[in-house]
Amino acid sequence: MIQAVLGSTTTDVDLSKEKVVLNGKEHVLDLLPLNNGKHLHILYNNHSYFIEVIAFDKESKTYTLGFDGKTYQIGIKDKFDQLLHSMGLDQLKTSKVNDVKAPMPGLVLSIKTTIGESVKKGDPILILEAMKMENVIKSPSDGVVKHINVSEKQAVDKNQILITFE
Repeated sequence: MIQAVLGSTTTDVDLSKEKVVLNGKEHVLDLLPLNNGKHLHILYNNHSYFIEVIAFDKESKTYTLGFDGKTYQIGIKDKFDQLLHSMGLDQLKTSKVNDVKAPMPGLVLSIKTTIGESVKKGDPILILEAMKMENVIKSPSDGVVKHINVSEKQAVDKNQILITFE
């Protein structure tokens, strides 16, 4: 069984091709994936529904679905996610990174952020030259830059702290 999360509502889902059980109540349906799973055609209570699978974020296990002119974000929690939650371990995967360290020795070519700036996960924050190659160092998480521990043209060692987040 999985759990589907839409906004603040969580629904227990047990799904097969012929039926779906939602919070213990059985519903008979006909589900047909179309276009390599990018669309779903569902027959339920003599009504036809067409759903578009717009995107799937594997990391957060979130589907973006289009239905009736609206877009919905639906999170999926499988049995492992539910087990981690029951053990109180589900928050471990969202740990905050406070320091960005140099992945290799090199030379800081440019700093792409400033103290107090808010950055998103994946934003470039620094360019590090190593072995004549420019490496873009990206923010590992969302945060606010608290301190920049290096300057441009400074040589750094592996694992040296480059930037600290609040």
